[in-house]
Amino acid sequence: MLSGPKGSEQDPIGQCRVCGRNEELFDLPGRIEKYCWQCSADLAASMLLKTEIDAATAAGRSIEALECEFREVSSRMLGRSQCAEIGNS
Repeated sequence: MLSGPKGSEQDPIGQCRVCGRNEELFDLPGRIEKYCWQCSADLAASMLLKTEIDAATAAGRSIEALECEFREVSSRMLGRSQCAEIGNS
């Protein structure tokens, strides 16, 4: 049995909700699903970018660079998701 933070006694390996890979999974605050390291990092980045885009829009600042970064993160996640779908066909 693995030991770690309280509540982590279960096997940390499972299927990522985005890419479908069987890897170590991570929790994100406010989310029930668990994700692999790459997907959890990209999802957290996209959530932060959305908040920043909303704040910049409200303040009347340019959001072009933030939108570009959001598209890059989204494309990576979409690519991993599509690879999972092809692998499961």
